[in-house]
Amino acid sequence: MPQSTIVTGSSSRQKFWNGVAVNVALAAICLLWTIPTLGLFISSFRDRLDINTSGWWTVFPHLDWISVNQVTPAPNVDRNQPMTLEGVTATFEQFRDGIEHNGERLIWIGNRRIGYLDVEKYQWTANTTFTLENYKQVLAAGDYTAKLKDGTTDTEIGNSMSLSFLNSLAVTIPSTVIPIALAAFAAYGFAWMRFPARKMLFALVVALLGVPLQIALVPILKDYVTLDIHGTFLAMWLAHTGFGLPLATYLLFNYISELPRDLLEAAFIDGASHFTIFVNLIIPLAVPALAAFAIFQFLWVWNDYLVALIFIGASPTNMLVTQRLADIVGSRGQDWHLLTAGGFITMILPLVVFFSLQRFFVRGLLAGSVKGS
Repeated sequence: MPQSTIVTGSSSRQKFWNGVAVNVALAAICLLWTIPTLGLFISSFRDRLDINTSGWWTVFPHLDWISVNQVTPAPNVDRNQPMTLEGVTATFEQFRDGIEHNGERLIWIGNRRIGYLDVEKYQWTANTTFTLENYKQVLAAGDYTAKLKDGTTDTEIGNSMSLSFLNSLAVTIPSTVIPIALAAFAAYGFAWMRFPARKMLFALVVALLGVPLQIALVPILKDYVTLDIHGTFLAMWLAHTGFGLPLATYLLFNYISELPRDLLEAAFIDGASHFTIFVNLIIPLAVPALAAFAIFQFLWVWNDYLVALIFIGASPTNMLVTQRLADIVGSRGQDWHLLTAGGFITMILPLVVFFSLQRFFVRGLLAGSVKGS
């Protein structure tokens, strides 16, 4: 067999196994990345008692101690002394810690006075009890009445998120469109127009990427109070526009500066102005970069909590979805089972935006990464 054939076959096998290794690694990373989302989704359909007493993974078949019988000692049994229950003599403390006997576990449930002995067997089980009660309570506008497992009813105040959704849309859409529009004009100017201190101004824009958001909050808040716009949507629009402009300008500049120069020169020769070229040529050609930044900005603003808490405050009428989620969980986190349903509801719109624009996402991220000769 010729040596070249042997080398070619070895190279093909190596490429195949390299491809397999890469695909396995990517599959493992994707699996690990989606596990929290899967847990959130499953927990949103579980009963509050199940959420508080067991993990979401218990919905899958697993081995666990399952209660098969409950034994209550007779009233004349002294629970301060060793008791004989189910053929086992032990103290209350020993029963409380659990005792394994003949393949069963005997464990005391409750306190010494009114508790009982739970007889459990180790066997395969799956907690497949699902409910829509969490979603009903999160979406209910008025009082919500739930029927508990023991037959009693529990009435709680509903936590409607409809107003918060509208508020978040009122903040997120302008806070995404405004910086994109301003940054597109600025990026075109830096890329194709010549004016004094152009490079210095662009370097200043890039330097603003390194300014932490947190150090600007207090000075901006003081200015908002002076201007009497604190607690308004205008304050949020201005804040997110200012924080998003440096990255948007830098990203769009990298893309616009790599567009074919001959195309723009031909337009100038035909008498087109900068504004005509920008509207009719640059914007259609820069759609991938615009969409990529739109995804980032939309997700950042939609999921923002810190900026909203400082510039909107705790006003119930202007509360955003992130603030509403923090509010329905309770001051002590006692209602965190509602967070699963509310959190998954708030994920729907960002997912729709991402999947609608994902075909532009990679092209936009690679903007300006490959330089021409």
